[in-house]
Amino acid sequence: MEIGEPDFSAAPLVVEAGVRALRAGDTTYTSSLGLPALREAIARHYQDHLGKNVPASRIAVTSGASGALLLAIALYAEPGRDILVPDPGYPGYRHLVRLLEAQPRALPVAAEHAFQPTAGDVDAAWGRQTAGLVLGSPSNPGGTLIPEDSLRDIAGLIERRGGVLIVDEIYQNLVYDSPPTTAFGLPGETILVNSFSKYFCMTGWRLGWAVLPEERMPLFERLAQHLFICPPTPSQYAALAAFDPESLAIFEKRRIEFGLRRDFLVASLRGLGFGIPAEPNGAFYVYADCSAFGLDSSTFCMRLLDEEAVAATPGLDFGDQGTKHWVRFSYTRPLSELEEGVERTKKFVEKLR
Repeated sequence: MEIGEPDFSAAPLVVEAGVRALRAGDTTYTSSLGLPALREAIARHYQDHLGKNVPASRIAVTSGASGALLLAIALYAEPGRDILVPDPGYPGYRHLVRLLEAQPRALPVAAEHAFQPTAGDVDAAWGRQTAGLVLGSPSNPGGTLIPEDSLRDIAGLIERRGGVLIVDEIYQNLVYDSPPTTAFGLPGETILVNSFSKYFCMTGWRLGWAVLPEERMPLFERLAQHLFICPPTPSQYAALAAFDPESLAIFEKRRIEFGLRRDFLVASLRGLGFGIPAEPNGAFYVYADCSAFGLDSSTFCMRLLDEEAVAATPGLDFGDQGTKHWVRFSYTRPLSELEEGVERTKKFVEKLR
């Protein structure tokens, strides 16, 4: 109940397309921005499923969402500048900013705002050397969505400050209470990051994409050439089949299954005494308050693992803002295993009372 990876494998048509590419010898370098056919397929996906006309010329295929984040942050990070990152939030954001010699500035986010920033938060944290903000929606670890009006207010604020908004939409299609949305079309300079890893269940294929302003594409391409040369070629040919109606039907069935797991885990953890003030309506995480059990999150998770063989992620992995009493549970296991995990967790917390 710890890892952020779907327990489902790639869809059959995706696997078959990858095998065909290997057998056909389609294993040489592609353009650094990815196969034109795949960029067009991603553009059609935005149009067909999100109602957004995203030009293929603004889409860059990358070596995973991690590659997209690295390249996007590299466009703006430099010594002496800082970039805002949510706290708690995905630790990769701050590590990439630091790697690129800029300073990650923690932006505290609270349960009352579903662990998402508000425009007021961003305004208060923005400094003279701030270059931009990175955020995720749905988020990790909270699994929460930022309201569209709030995101628009943030984008408008950042536009006025002359900065960039980088929105990590890697869990975009894994939402359970509302249709998926995208930040494309917001005011100002906005970069979107997405991936074939989560909804499309292609984690090890290492393929993602970014949507950028047209004027940023040449520099992004040059960076991609030097840092990655190109995304994995067989994976790109395989990903073309991810948009086939047969594949999409499989992914939708899996999304529904994730939703059932979420409902079970949220109710079960609350029944055990965990606090879950922010309803997780996306991704596959439950961010739960374990303070009722009298242990900090690291001690709680280590003892839970040692005594009941249940793995969960301590909140301290995600930052410093009140995280010592929070634990992230993943529902990336079959329901039967989640039921077993809950039973073992119940045994553990009963010993603490």
